[in-house]
Amino acid sequence: MQSGLARAILFQTPMSLVSEAVARYHKLIESEPYIDLAWAHALQERIQAEKLDGRPVSPVLRPHFITKRDYATLVKASELVLSAMARMEQMVLTTPALVARMQLLPAERMLASVDPRYSITISSLLDTAQTEKSLYFTGYSSDIPGGVLYGDALGDLYFEAPPVKEFRKKHKLKKLGGTKPLLSAILKAYKETKGKQKRPNIAIVEARQPFQSGASDHALLAKYFTSEGYVTHILSPEQLEYRNDALRSGDFKIDIVLRRVKLQDFLIKYDLNHPLIRAYKDGAICMVNNFRADMRAKRTMFDLLTDPKLTAKFPAAERAVLKDHLPWTRFMQPGKTTHKTHNVDLLDFVAKHRNKLVLRPNDETSEIHPIYGAQVDDAAWEKAIKQALRTPFVVQEVVNHAHAVFPLMQYGSLMMKDMVTHIYPHAFGGEVHGASCWLGMAGSNGFSTLTGLAPTFMLEGK
Repeated sequence: MQSGLARAILFQTPMSLVSEAVARYHKLIESEPYIDLAWAHALQERIQAEKLDGRPVSPVLRPHFITKRDYATLVKASELVLSAMARMEQMVLTTPALVARMQLLPAERMLASVDPRYSITISSLLDTAQTEKSLYFTGYSSDIPGGVLYGDALGDLYFEAPPVKEFRKKHKLKKLGGTKPLLSAILKAYKETKGKQKRPNIAIVEARQPFQSGASDHALLAKYFTSEGYVTHILSPEQLEYRNDALRSGDFKIDIVLRRVKLQDFLIKYDLNHPLIRAYKDGAICMVNNFRADMRAKRTMFDLLTDPKLTAKFPAAERAVLKDHLPWTRFMQPGKTTHKTHNVDLLDFVAKHRNKLVLRPNDETSEIHPIYGAQVDDAAWEKAIKQALRTPFVVQEVVNHAHAVFPLMQYGSLMMKDMVTHIYPHAFGGEVHGASCWLGMAGSNGFSTLTGLAPTFMLEGK
């Protein structure tokens, strides 16, 4: 039987409100004057004019709706998980055995030990599987969510699109923005580091993409910070130098670094004597996010959080959320472990229960993909297990993301497609401000041009 808290953080709002709203919206765009899709063409032109077409930002013609009650539930559960992660992070930093379980590289371990001089993770998001009756968190990223930047801009465009304006005559909608809370969290961290500049200079440090067209989310971010009075440059690691106790790019002195390159990717190309590393270790910059934040993105963090022995002294609310809303996860290695209330041999358990399990690399990468047991046969699963024992992998219980039908314009015609929805609550300084809905084609395991963002609006009723 579920605890009172577990019941409280399930999605309790009847789906009839969302289902009714979706049905009405679909009926609206399939009728005059919207069926000729002139408004959709105009919307795409607006997106291009705003330079939001550097990637398949939004392939669909309706927003994603979430009720006020369900959003409040998502916020509460997300913040409890993030609080538990922060608690576990502190345990790891003071417990060598847990550091070993995280599977950190030596350089990652060393940089995690450096005091970032502020106490919070500035930006993070959780990959959330939301269904009518449940809520599961399946992954974590310490990056600045692209959905914050694109979502704000797309939200403004969709909110004023003709069918959405007509829809709003009967259904009250609210945009879920997060760019301002992001800047506030960054400045709070800078203040904690005892930064002295009233208007600190910001550098967005990214691995350059030479063939990228359109505007990146980095460019949108730089534009916003500049409009708020903070001089912001987009720089590559090669453009940085550390001299006179300051990180610089030419004459531009940098106070805050927004790091948009993962540590492992950084370490492939640069060593620990790089100006960015030296400035960080010396406390000459406020880095967002700091290098400790990369620990939380390791999938072994879910191994620790789903180990009841480690979380036994966590607050009851956090334990309840971890128990009921994180999928069971274990690092792939020979030996005994626990699954629910049972002691099991891990490799034997994984071999026998492939239909309910997925093997995931410990570090998210575009080169090594998850392997779902239900999608392969026994021989391929056995091969995958062997691979997972050679390279850091975790095994995780499968969580099925929700599906929803979305309208889209394809070859000039209106089409309805079954899409998989990933909900990403945006957290800044441990507090959730807004959410994104990223869509993928149902049944597709590879890249699709129909993958992208649906603006998320809160459905507050009629």
